[in-house]
Amino acid sequence: MNALASRLQQAQPYALGLFRIVVGLLFACHGAASLFGWLGGAAGTGGTIPGGSWPGWYAAVIQLVAGGLVLLGLGTRGAAFIASGSMAYAYFDVHQAEALFPIQNGGEASAMFCWAFLLLVFTGPGALALDGLFGARGSRGTAAARDEEKSAPVTA
Repeated sequence: MNALASRLQQAQPYALGLFRIVVGLLFACHGAASLFGWLGGAAGTGGTIPGGSWPGWYAAVIQLVAGGLVLLGLGTRGAAFIASGSMAYAYFDVHQAEALFPIQNGGEASAMFCWAFLLLVFTGPGALALDGLFGARGSRGTAAARDEEKSAPVTA
């Protein structure tokens, strides 16, 4: 492996951790805007979504909670799985009826969040995650880290 590839491989957990933090923050901001009227409010109207309304209020709660958990790296895989599913639902239920492609139906954010969270389900949180502080197994997001755990000698 050349020097650049080696350095990039060493930085991979940190790049993944930063990716997780940014995606989680952006997702949580959507939930906060819809629930509390912050950052321009629901759909940029300055208002909030009425409590308990389907599906908007429930989606906003998922966005805030799952986004916050992903941001912190706490239960990342589970939170990312739920977030990905909610965005798949949003895309196919809300946007797909308008047109076939996301660029045509306004579903780019839903599609991108869906795939970004699905990626985190498979990769794990990367570096800088709270899961690591609590000793959660499998919280280290690189194949090298998992191989390291598997090859550790077992003592009785």
